[in-house]
Amino acid sequence: MDMPFAPNESKNLNITTDYGVFSRYPVKTHVVMSGQNLPELLDQYVKDYVQNGDYVFMSEKIVAISQGRAFPVKDIKPGWWARFLCKFVYKTPYGIGLGSPWTMELAIREIGLPKILFAAFCSAVTKLFGIRGVFYRILGEKARAIDGPCDCTIPPYNEYAKLAPDRPNEVAAELASHLGVPIVVIDANDLGVEVLGRSSQDIPVDFCKQVFKDNPLDQSAQQTPLCIVRKTEEETAE
Repeated sequence: MDMPFAPNESKNLNITTDYGVFSRYPVKTHVVMSGQNLPELLDQYVKDYVQNGDYVFMSEKIVAISQGRAFPVKDIKPGWWARFLCKFVYKTPYGIGLGSPWTMELAIREIGLPKILFAAFCSAVTKLFGIRGVFYRILGEKARAIDGPCDCTIPPYNEYAKLAPDRPNEVAAELASHLGVPIVVIDANDLGVEVLGRSSQDIPVDFCKQVFKDNPLDQSAQQTPLCIVRKTEEETAE
């Protein structure tokens, strides 16, 4: 069956990796809400197009949202520590991270204040020596995947803050069993790629990062949280 999907604007369809050349087909969906049945989502949008050898990459955001792990900021009441600590977090154009009182409050609830204070202390010390990124390295994937509202996000999530998905490896394995192809839960932006879940530990993390290193799904108004990844016979990427 012909693929009816086109690359997002300014993104390439193909990419060359150490594992070969792969096509990435972004799949547009409806706006996913809390309680979304993910197997039904895959049946609706990708089941008719996947074939043996394909992978389906999923934005971690839709997994978290479906699990009820996204919250309107009006319902989050940041404490003193959240309001204080968020002032020292670097904010990028690609996501607010823990740089808001709401997301920092979620991080405190999810990870614990002692570990966040320890990471903040280590970050302050290492910055004196020109070393950056220690804060998130200590806190790990759960912290990196927490994000908050920004203007480029599709409503209503431009007024939400969200946690990382729960049990992403288990979710990926369950969905792969349902769909019949490997599933990867990914957190990608123009700064980097984090692999949160894989349906099998045999899927190399490095492969996932190379396939998604140019962020083919983007993260603003594209509304393409799913991607069919297929190896191609082409020798070079576009």
